[in-house]
Amino acid sequence: MKPAFSFQEGPKPLSWQQFPHGDHLRCDIERKLSPWLPRMFGYHMLKLGNLSGELDTSKSSIKHQVCVAEPGPYTGVVADIDELPFYEHSIDACIMSHCLEYHSDPHHILREAHRTLIPGGYIAITGFNPFSFCGLAQLLPFSGQKLPWTGRFFTPARVKDWLNLLGFEIVADERFIYSSLARGNRLSRFAFWRSFTKQYLKPMGSVYLLVARKRVAPLTPIKPKWHARPQFAPIKGVGLRQTSKQHYQQNKK
Repeated sequence: MKPAFSFQEGPKPLSWQQFPHGDHLRCDIERKLSPWLPRMFGYHMLKLGNLSGELDTSKSSIKHQVCVAEPGPYTGVVADIDELPFYEHSIDACIMSHCLEYHSDPHHILREAHRTLIPGGYIAITGFNPFSFCGLAQLLPFSGQKLPWTGRFFTPARVKDWLNLLGFEIVADERFIYSSLARGNRLSRFAFWRSFTKQYLKPMGSVYLLVARKRVAPLTPIKPKWHARPQFAPIKGVGLRQTSKQHYQQNKK
């Protein structure tokens, strides 16, 4: 397995329109993400990347939503997503749609998201599954330098390992869109093929959604079961009586 940072960055998607069937892909991601949006509450939501900024997240109760990406129509803050200009524990939720595949250091992106999230904050990640029809299409000659195959696809299990190491708790892992997403491909439109793959080839969905929550480590003080006692031996009463008796006999003599 190659290290994640060995990837040389190529063309990055700046809009869903650059993907084959981009509108269909975006709508399916919004549909899978919508049940989780009401659970994300707080004051600030962060969207990393231009693709994340185009997603409709209006179902969330978080009203202040900022997109950090390259200049674009939905960009609120122009910055690198692996160097976020925010304080620690200042973000309540983070959306990352197809960010890890097109950057040379995905670990650092996750670390920055973890740094800015508050304890108990949510992070939602979508990406392309290499063990799918879309992943297999990378082996074909036509993929070359075409999106979405210019990126490096990570397995959901590998991304979950990274999240666990950072201290996240995985609360959802879903796969969907059973198609190669090649231009002109109509397999995803057939109801029979969709029902067949959903029942028998569910792990081979071309897109995955991971939802995780930042764990909160309770700071419970540990009380010692023992107590330090003073190291001294008081004089016993018997010893005093014996000393007084000996003194009386000596005076009588």
